[in-house]
Amino acid sequence: MSEAPEPLPLAGLVVLDISSFIAAPAAAVTLADFGADVIKIEPPGEGDPHRHNYRSANYPRAEKQVNFPWQLDGRLKRSLALDLKNADARPVLERLIQRADVMIVNFPPATRERLRLTWEDVEPINPRLVYCSLTGYGETGPDRDRPGFDITAYFGRSGILDAARYEGGPPGLSLPAQGDRATAMTLVAAILLGLRRRDRTGKGGWVGTSLYANGVWANGTSAAGALVGAKLPPRRSPDQPRNALTNLYRTGDDRWLQLLMVRDDRLWAPFCKLIGREDLLADPRFTDREERKSRAADLFKELAPIFASKTYGEWERILAGTGIPFGVIERLADVVVDEQARHAGIFADTGNPEVPRTVNNPIRLGFATPRTAGPPPAVGQQSAEILRELAYSETEIAALKKTGALG
Repeated sequence: MSEAPEPLPLAGLVVLDISSFIAAPAAAVTLADFGADVIKIEPPGEGDPHRHNYRSANYPRAEKQVNFPWQLDGRLKRSLALDLKNADARPVLERLIQRADVMIVNFPPATRERLRLTWEDVEPINPRLVYCSLTGYGETGPDRDRPGFDITAYFGRSGILDAARYEGGPPGLSLPAQGDRATAMTLVAAILLGLRRRDRTGKGGWVGTSLYANGVWANGTSAAGALVGAKLPPRRSPDQPRNALTNLYRTGDDRWLQLLMVRDDRLWAPFCKLIGREDLLADPRFTDREERKSRAADLFKELAPIFASKTYGEWERILAGTGIPFGVIERLADVVVDEQARHAGIFADTGNPEVPRTVNNPIRLGFATPRTAGPPPAVGQQSAEILRELAYSETEIAALKKTGALG
């Protein structure tokens, strides 16, 4: 007789997702993927503003507009449309808090205080609750109430955009929600630490992070150097490299190949043979590592036309298995059909015919796989269902709708 399938690791957990936009909701999605019952509390009417981001000019566009961001960040949740500014909504919220295991919020501290949503407000209601908050810049300090988005707090304030720009050029801009998604995984880790502590002590508690802290952590090597007065040298453009053997090259099919030959003391001779330029071994400009670095611009001029003479696919066949580190600067249109992406479980099928595939969360477990998601909820789709679970009568539900507390 076969054994019953093992429950997902977070099955039975009740999570209140009282957050908007991306980082905190993405953390809640990951908990839902692994079995948690995530109740998304959002304003009646328009709901979470992120529901409408797919129309933004900064987002990828398709011939047929489909709400792929909401499939990504709203999946596997149940939507409760509750107006937290309405006094009649407070008893509903407190009843939810009493039965919840985790509560995720990303309102600025001042807003949380005004709505009585701080840890100090909710601890008396449920001392076992793991309360997780996300801010732009931190819970205290002169900028605690400043709105923070990933481009301003994660990438801008952390020094990433300035350090990554080419010398003399303006800072670049990040792509939508890159810092948010990295920060979401920090939130997941913080929540799991809180739950581990609760398992041991029976006590809940506050956990959290900020976009700013995550940006500096991502930029940690450079930031740790700055702490001791070290400075990262400005980045040079590919045609003026400091090291031509750790540089970008354009291939014949207009792709970019990243050469990363950090051990050229061992790989220089094999490399020259592979590219058909054994004459470079005898070139006095490139006889040793220091010469190759000091003459990096000259070496680039030798290598650039060689790489431009073949497609990336040809270079991949030439360099693969040689021990010479290289990689393609991939295009997203190719990533979504990459065979290695399939093996790595990077994308997931859905039960939503409008968005049949989406991005999987990056956590891999040998004993569990994420749930398959259907269409994400409409605003307030499960409001009545959730209130019935809280023992509200149909009359009480109707009264809450009449006052505007419930959508």
